Amino acid sequence: MIYADNAATTKMSDAAVNTMINAMRETFGNPSSLYTVGQRAKEVIEKAREDIASVIGADPGEIYFTSGGSESDNQAIISAARLGMKKGKKHIVSSAFEHHAVLNTLNKLEKEGFEVTLLDVHENGIIDPAEVEAAIREDTCLVTVMYANNEIGTIQPIGEIGEVCRKKGVVFHTDAVQAVGHIPINVKDENIDMMSASAHKFRGPKGIGFLYVKKGVRLLSLIEGGEQERGKRAGTENVPAIAAMAEALKESAAAISNVLPVISARRDRLIEGLGEIPHSILNGDPVRRLPGNVNFCFEAIEGESLLLLLDDKGIQASSGSACASGSLDPSHVLMALGRVHDVAHGSLRLSIDENITDSDVEFIIDSVRQTVEYLRSFSPIWRDLVSGEKEFIL
Repeated sequence: MIYADNAATTKMSDAAVNTMINAMRETFGNPSSLYTVGQRAKEVIEKAREDIASVIGADPGEIYFTSGGSESDNQAIISAARLGMKKGKKHIVSSAFEHHAVLNTLNKLEKEGFEVTLLDVHENGIIDPAEVEAAIREDTCLVTVMYANNEIGTIQPIGEIGEVCRKKGVVFHTDAVQAVGHIPINVKDENIDMMSASAHKFRGPKGIGFLYVKKGVRLLSLIEGGEQERGKRAGTENVPAIAAMAEALKESAAAISNVLPVISARRDRLIEGLGEIPHSILNGDPVRRLPGNVNFCFEAIEGESLLLLLDDKGIQASSGSACASGSLDPSHVLMALGRVHDVAHGSLRLSIDENITDSDVEFIIDSVRQTVEYLRSFSPIWRDLVSGEKEFIL
């Protein structure tokens, strides 16, 4: 099996698994309890907070534990919106190709009277900081732009956008779920006020994540109850998952300098090989993208058929975001890039890690080429294109 869908989820590392099991056995107490086993659990949480903070250049008190990226996005955006509203500011700036955890939260706020400006995405999948600055108004309370896109992998100029927001006095949030643990990030240097992350994207467990909130930026609680997480996230903490997340992040961050060039080289070979398939196109900038992300569209192909046939060959991939896999609509990300419906339906996302070998890469290229040719061989759309009855788009 060749697993090439790490953007959907990653396999937990051995170190994270062992840390989680050990915490289940040894520090099972309730961290809010005053007796010894409870305080040991509390110590595990605070050590994890310190470790995570050190990786992203934050202070431990700026890390809040959540159930994952979606909750972190919701809490960050709703907090900034509610607090902005108290100051008469009800305008939010974001982009058209954010994750649905952001877009759906913004839709909810629009129904409550907020105005949202979604910036257009250029064909290369990069947001222009100058356009962010132009969109900010006197009543803007928040700018939220994802660090790296979950489908096409393009990395945004976060430091520049953060600098614009700092200059304008606007809170800046970034959904960094796809970026944390895969590329170096320093929240202070990049002028980030709030940042979301999810453990299962960097070899940690599912159902746990964190939200970075810069000191001085207020955070509201979405879940009422106890005083956990300094009163900002009620509920008994998931000690084993928190410990495993910190271990996975430390491990991933330590390996970045060694694995990033290797993964990037294999990504580039995939881009080169798949680009040789006629009437195909790479989605997103070829260079400014996550080291393991490759996203292509193939004309006259249905993405779901391509995925099923690749699965038969032992290749696990996707056609877009796993969170939207039940939808029959074309990817909103690809549509934002300007892809037409017929082309957007034929997308393939490969997200590889360091376990993919050079021979795996060649096998993927050959398999995709053969499968595309097979599907086109009995496609009426392809027949019309080849005969000239319809014009090629790609």
